[in-house]
Order: sequence, then structure tokens, then C-alpha cells
Amino acid sequence: MDGNSLWLALAFMLVLEGLLPFLSPTGWRRMFEQILRMNDGQIRFFGLCSIVLGLAAIALLYLVP
Repeated sequence: MDGNSLWLALAFMLVLEGLLPFLSPTGWRRMFEQILRMNDGQIRFFGLCSIVLGLAAIALLYLVP
């Protein structure tokens, strides 16, 4: 993977991150209000799940022929 691929992946991430607030700002705001009510352990759990799913997707895309 070269440097351009990394920047392309980051650009796609920004596009995906911007879809929800653009399409449904009210839903986005409600989601963040719910996140603010979670404790640190719950937020860490969702972060860990996101990391594991991301690594699994990378493994499937690049390591499995």
C-alpha cells in the first residue's frame, strides 16, 4: 500500500463520517446525546468493537485470496 492509498482511505472515511450529519442532522444530534449518557466502559467497548471489525475487514480484503 502506498501513501496515496492511505490518503484515499482517509478521504473515504471523511465522506462516510459526513453522511449522517448531512442527511439527518436531528438523528445525528440524538445519537450524540445518547453517547454522552454512556459511561466510559460502554464507549470503550464500542470503540474496541469498531477496531476489531475494521481489522477483520482488512484481513478479509488483503489476506484472504
